[in-house]
Amino acid sequence: MGIFLTGLTIYYAYIVWGRIPFAACNLASATTAVKANLGLAPLAYSSLIFMFGWSIWWMITFVSTMYIAGNCDGQGNCQNEPSGWLVFPLMLSYHWTFQVIKNVVHVTVAGTVGTWWFVPTEAASFCSHAVRDSWLRSVTHSFGSICLGSLLVAIVEAAKNMVRNLRESDDGGGIFLCIAECLLSLLQDVLEYFNQWAFVFVGVYGYPFVQAGKNVMELFKTRGWTTIITDNLASGVLSMVSAGVGLITGLISLAIAHSQGMVFGDEVGASAASFFIGFIIGTVLTSTLMTIVSSAVNTVIVCYAEAPQEFQTNHPKLSEDMRAAWRQAWPVDFNY
Repeated sequence: MGIFLTGLTIYYAYIVWGRIPFAACNLASATTAVKANLGLAPLAYSSLIFMFGWSIWWMITFVSTMYIAGNCDGQGNCQNEPSGWLVFPLMLSYHWTFQVIKNVVHVTVAGTVGTWWFVPTEAASFCSHAVRDSWLRSVTHSFGSICLGSLLVAIVEAAKNMVRNLRESDDGGGIFLCIAECLLSLLQDVLEYFNQWAFVFVGVYGYPFVQAGKNVMELFKTRGWTTIITDNLASGVLSMVSAGVGLITGLISLAIAHSQGMVFGDEVGASAASFFIGFIIGTVLTSTLMTIVSSAVNTVIVCYAEAPQEFQTNHPKLSEDMRAAWRQAWPVDFNY
């Protein structure tokens, strides 16, 4: 098994090796834009706090509602089964709000990177006009588009959770419910993938959600870059960075626990717990920051397809590196 996985890894590295410079240049441009507007980081971490607070509030509301609807006693014994018509709206509200908070950050990053692309003088400080204006647009002018795109994903995600709960309850029809859950998972992935590109146009140009989706797909079809956007190596790199930082912080947490005599009782269990806590904290904090970079990478790809000349004018060194890398990776599709 180990030999097979090693061979598969080597084969994958061989396939994507020529496209590594392409991913590196996209990452370089995206990180340059983010570093010039580091005010995006507090915004992302504040959204993480909002998500956590919303999750706690929703959980309290959900449990209380189920308790009352099920006519439960103090020991948790319920006389009635809560109706699906009650559970589904609650599930939908959770996923919809979660998606909206996440996509507000995505649209804000897209708007900020777009400003850095076209008018770099307005996006060159921690609290630049680009960060403030992009965030204000995302929670006012573009908020309806964000809610619409987020609702589509939330409906599918809530339905998938309902189907999973039915399947796990063992009430029969397991194979059909399993197929339904699989189809809903695929539909969710498709919608999320579509949204990440459509929201770039919402953030950069302020288009309504439906028009943004049409425009971004039409742009890539016109350029012949449909394959390019399905082969974004940067997301894999960012995931590996998050996992790597999580491992490091887990080891640091483990070392601190041992050095301070905080490991007692079941030594193996206590050590695993300290490592796990450090790993989770490091991974979550890094993933939040990497989400900004990922949104910036998507924006760079869209902006380069839409306005390469502006990039050459405002960021000539990055533009030259980008052009060379794209020609190397995609000699047929790239024609600049």
